[in-house]
Amino acid sequence: MSDTPVEEMTFEQAMAELEQVVGQLERGDVALDDSIKLYERGAALKKRCEKKLKEAEEKVAAITTDGDGNATGTKPVEGM
Repeated sequence: MSDTPVEEMTFEQAMAELEQVVGQLERGDVALDDSIKLYERGAALKKRCEKKLKEAEEKVAAITTDGDGNATGTKPVEGM
């Protein structure tokens, strides 16, 4: 596991670590206490990934286009 706090991770960092966590849990060769910690870390990583994806979707949704469908800029996204 990374020492980077989950809330500071990029989407890519969180996803990569989440894949590692899932792999460890699937193998089943981790002690119960460690499995619980891994599960908790995995839940936090999943939440981070979902948040970053939502932010990206909101940015894409804010792109404005002209009559021909060409991107002309963005409009402000509320709450950002």
